Amino acid sequence: MKIFFDMVGCRVNQAEIDAMAAEARALHYEVTGRLEEADLILINTCTVTREAERDSRQKARSAHARNPAARLALTGCWATMEPERAAALPGVVGVIPNSEKDRTIFILLGGEKKSSAIRRIRSPDGHRRRTRAYIKVQDGCDNTCTYCVTRLARGPIRSRSADEVVEDILAAESAGAKEAVLAGVHLGAWGKDLGLEFGLERLLETVLMRTTIPRVRLSSLEPWDLRPEFFRLWRDARACPHLHLPLQSGCAATLRRMARRSSPEDFARIVNAARAAIPDLAVTSDLMVGFPGEDESEFRDSLEFVERIHFARLHIFRFSPRPGTAAAAMKDAVPPDEIRRRAALAHHSAECAADAFARGFLGREMDVLWEADTRCGLRHGLTGNFLRVRVQSETIAPNTFSRVKLTGYEHGEIVGDFNTPTPPCSPQIGEGGRTLGGFPG
Repeated sequence: MKIFFDMVGCRVNQAEIDAMAAEARALHYEVTGRLEEADLILINTCTVTREAERDSRQKARSAHARNPAARLALTGCWATMEPERAAALPGVVGVIPNSEKDRTIFILLGGEKKSSAIRRIRSPDGHRRRTRAYIKVQDGCDNTCTYCVTRLARGPIRSRSADEVVEDILAAESAGAKEAVLAGVHLGAWGKDLGLEFGLERLLETVLMRTTIPRVRLSSLEPWDLRPEFFRLWRDARACPHLHLPLQSGCAATLRRMARRSSPEDFARIVNAARAAIPDLAVTSDLMVGFPGEDESEFRDSLEFVERIHFARLHIFRFSPRPGTAAAAMKDAVPPDEIRRRAALAHHSAECAADAFARGFLGREMDVLWEADTRCGLRHGLTGNFLRVRVQSETIAPNTFSRVKLTGYEHGEIVGDFNTPTPPCSPQIGEGGRTLGGFPG
């Protein structure tokens, strides 16, 4: 049997679908990258916005249209929140809720899941890539943000053990991955359900001590989960100088209606502490526009705060009322045309900030981890602080590091000069796994 895996949404969804693909391989099923030849198609869906829901439905419809003979199964947040609607889509033979997601392969394929045996031989980077492995370290969320449906779709916080996380990273490294991305629905809450204080700090320190993978990156982190002492861990060169800290709004009044647990001043303090401790740090974020009650003054306050922070990248969301959330019942809705106008202004500010951040590194030499080859001899890769770099080269292999001089900036990408020496393929590891040298990126 050939299985095609796909997803919509966040890095947690990516980590989950990669782990499922790896489990299927471990059970001797063939994972294919061609949808048209699959006997079974599994899609991990998303419901964080109306656009994500629409993308989930469209992906399912498109998969069935391209391969009507295949069995089609849906899991994930949208399938969990609207199972009857998901089951009614053409070709769908199964809907697996999030509460059963860990048993997806067993449910769809039968045969008892031997999780411990699978974990020893699986590669968490799944069928998509060797370069970057997404490692799910926790699920669920206990926050009560008024706009967010994730808590309803995912349930309360559940942390995987540090040993399981380390085991998955070691498996990914053994399979060739050069970067591990620690992902969670509320990543900064890792360990709270285990009774741990400053749990994520302890987890990251454990990962850096017990693995030798060249890069460790963190996915989205709520700013209120962080303290300045956390950033001491970036003394290890393998910790990527990139933090994604969701802001949502730069206006204190809007944040209060959102039930966010930090103010703009709190956010600025943690960003300043991180930048003081981590050289070349990229801070990326999310911004929502058009939240109920956001008048022109609040929007301007939010935009001015965003421009003061100088984000390396900013994802702009237009507010979507999600059924079951407090914000869906709020008054003073912002008209759709006004939301679109504000989103356009925010996009412009975000592009200016991203350009300024990237251009600040021109003339520097940085280490780049290369991704899959592209046409016409172009190669693309990422620095540790998430700058996208392209070079013209026929000799660079994917999933390798090179030191590149950053010489230009075009269409949102750094242009690099590859005529410089290549660093070693792995960092030098000292006692206990501590990095002594290697890739500073």
